[in-house]
Amino acid sequence: MKKKFPLVACLAAAALVLPAGPAATAFTAVVASPTAATGAADEAARQGGSTAAGGKFVVSFSGTPEAATAAIEAAGGTVEDVTSQIGLALVTAPDGAFMDKVRAGTGIRGAARNHSVGVSRQGMPHHYAGERVDATERAQASRPGKAGSPSTPGPLAEPLSDLQWDMEMIGATPDGAWEEATGKGVDVGIMDTGIDARHPDIAPNFDAKRSRNFTTDIPDIDGPCEYKDCKDPANVDNDGHGTHVAGIVAAADNEFGIGGVAPDATLVNVRAGQDSGYFFLYETVKALVYSGDIRLDVVNMSFYTDPWLYNCTSPDEYVSGTVSDAQLTEQRLISELVLGAVEYASDRGVTLVAAAGNEHTDLAAPTRSDATSPDYPPNTAQPRVVKNTCLNLPSEAPQVISVSSVGPSGTKADYSNYGFGDVEIAAPGGWFRDYFGTPQSQTPGNLILSSYPLQAAIEQGLADPEGNPVDGFSVKYCDHGRCGFYTYLQGTSMASPHVVGVAALIIQERGKSTDHGGYALDPETVARVMLGTAADHACPVGGVEDYTAEGRTPDWNATCEGTTDNNGLYGEGILDADKAVD
Repeated sequence: MKKKFPLVACLAAAALVLPAGPAATAFTAVVASPTAATGAADEAARQGGSTAAGGKFVVSFSGTPEAATAAIEAAGGTVEDVTSQIGLALVTAPDGAFMDKVRAGTGIRGAARNHSVGVSRQGMPHHYAGERVDATERAQASRPGKAGSPSTPGPLAEPLSDLQWDMEMIGATPDGAWEEATGKGVDVGIMDTGIDARHPDIAPNFDAKRSRNFTTDIPDIDGPCEYKDCKDPANVDNDGHGTHVAGIVAAADNEFGIGGVAPDATLVNVRAGQDSGYFFLYETVKALVYSGDIRLDVVNMSFYTDPWLYNCTSPDEYVSGTVSDAQLTEQRLISELVLGAVEYASDRGVTLVAAAGNEHTDLAAPTRSDATSPDYPPNTAQPRVVKNTCLNLPSEAPQVISVSSVGPSGTKADYSNYGFGDVEIAAPGGWFRDYFGTPQSQTPGNLILSSYPLQAAIEQGLADPEGNPVDGFSVKYCDHGRCGFYTYLQGTSMASPHVVGVAALIIQERGKSTDHGGYALDPETVARVMLGTAADHACPVGGVEDYTAEGRTPDWNATCEGTTDNNGLYGEGILDADKAVD
C-alpha cells in the first residue's frame, strides 16, 4: 500500500519469516511485576550499559522454545512464557547484564529491554497531553458564547450529532454512507489504552469475550494499581484515549449521545498501551499477533512503539547525535519485531491503520529531528537528527495506512505530520486554531468530540467530582437515568479511527460473508477502495501551508509536494465514507 518502501523495512520484515509448521501458531503473553529502580539505573539504561537494573526483556530466538528457554535460563533470566510464531519471549532478569549474556546464547537472534522495572521520579507528563489545548487557551475558549452546545437533532440522528462536524465532512451520516453500510458484522480492534465498556455509547458494540489487555500497570508511570496484580480488566480504560478512539469508530446508533463512523461495528479491545500512554515492544507485538490470530477485520493504531520515535538500524543513519551499540541493537530489534508482527496480522486479513503523528514533521524529507528519544526511562532523551530510513512504527510499516489530520475547514492541521509517499490519506482530526480571524477560531467545536470514561475525566480535571464538565471542552449527556461523558480532543490519533470506521463500512459493503456471520475483505482491496474514493485536495497556492498567522513559528510551515490527486499533505485526498460505499 505504501508508495515508499524503505529498504530497511523490507529487509527487517523478511528477517522474521520462519518456516511454517506446528510451531508457528500462537503468541503467548508474559507478565512480570515491576519493582523500583534508581536514577543511576535510569542513566545506565539510557546508555545501554550492562550495569542497568533488571526488569522485563524481550528475547527473539530461532529454533525450538525449549532450546531458547535453556539459553535464557543459562544467562540468568526467568522465562515467564514463550511464543512460537516468530520466536519471541518476555523474560524477567535481575540486572541488565542479562542482555549481554543471552545474546551470546545458541539460537538467540536478539534481546532488548522491554521497559525498566521502575523509575525514581514521579509526576511524569501524560503521554497524550498534547492532544488537549493548553490551560490558557482552554480558559479563553470556555468564556460564555464560545463553546458549542447540543441542539435538537434531525431525524434518525444521534442527540449530539450536531457537534460532530467530522461525520458530516466525510458523509458518515444517516442520509450518507449509513444508507449503504453501518459496519454490522465487521470486527474492529482498538489497540490503545483500553476501552470503557460501561460507556452507554460503547456498551452495545463491545465484544467482551474476545477483548484482551496485554499490559501490566507500572505504578511509577501509571499511578497506583487499581486491580490485583496491576492487571486491569479488558473492559477498563483508566486513560481515556482508547475510549475516545473507540467512540469515533463505532459509538452505537442508539439514540444516545454521539454516533461513530461505523455505528454497528463490533469493538474488540486489544490493549497494548499503559495507563500513561506508553506502548512497549512486547505488548505491541502481542496485540498485533492476537489481532491476526482472531482474524479481526481492521485495527486502529494511534501510537508509536516506545521508547524510540524513529528506529534506526545503522550508525550511518545518524546525521547528528550519539548512539551506543546497545541502543542500535534495541532499535533494530524493535524494527524487526514490529514489522514482522504487522506482516503477520496483514497476512491474516487485518486492515491496519495508524496515525501519522503530531510532530509537524515532513516524513519524506531526507532527515528527521528527534528531541524526545528515548522517552523511557523519563528524562533520558538524546537529541538527534536521523535519516528518513529510521522508521516510526507501526505507522511506517509497508502494510499500514498512514493518516494525516485536517481541521473542519479541510486544511491540514498545523501539528500533523505529512510527507509525499508516506501519508496516504487525510481525515478529520480537529484543529483548535482553524478558521483564523473568525469567531470559530480557537473554540472547542473545532476539535473532535467523542466518548470518554467518566472516572478518567474526573481524575484528569475534565469533570468535577459530580461528573459535570468543568469547561466547554466536554459535554455530559443524560437520558432516562443514564449519562455519558464526552470530550473534545485533537490529533492524528483522532484522524486515524475515522479511516478505520470507513474501512469497516467498505468491508461490510464489499466483503464476502463468513461462516460466523461477518464479512471479510483483503486489506489491499480495502485500501484501494478507500484511497480511490477519497476527495482530492490540492496543495495550497504557492506550495506551502503557512501557519504563522495562527501564531506558529516558521518551522511549522509545511511544503506540499505532489499533485492534486496525490500530495504530501493529504495523500490521495480527504476520506469520503459516502463515496467509499456508493
